[in-house]
Amino acid sequence: MKSMKIANIGEIRNELNKYKKGKKLDIHQFNQVARLAWLGKVVMQPLDPQDPECKAFLIYIEDPEELAAHFLDTDQELAGAMHIVDGGQAEALVEVLRGGVEERAKLYQDLSRSDFYFRYFYKPEQDEEADPARDKPEG
Repeated sequence: MKSMKIANIGEIRNELNKYKKGKKLDIHQFNQVARLAWLGKVVMQPLDPQDPECKAFLIYIEDPEELAAHFLDTDQELAGAMHIVDGGQAEALVEVLRGGVEERAKLYQDLSRSDFYFRYFYKPEQDEEADPARDKPEG
């Protein structure tokens, strides 16, 4: 935790303004956080919902599951921690999070309607007598 002397009120205001604006993630960090947001591993809330000037968001980034972690290669300082993020980037992350939820919901809906039994065990018999025209050469 960062400590500061309370000797100068101006310094305290400057520090508070830094927090109100939030930190901009670099491109690499933003992409990593966005991937985790798509997976639903990011929890977000406005830093100060009662202050209309404060656009920053407080976000907590969960560690991904082992399979996802293997492919995503997330920086250790990002996952498992809370961050104060710039409002513009946070709004983009909200859209990524929303899109991920919608796409995963569609995937689960499709999965719930999948009929694996018929896909693997039901092979319609080819009734050659019922359709003799299929075997005749055209001419």
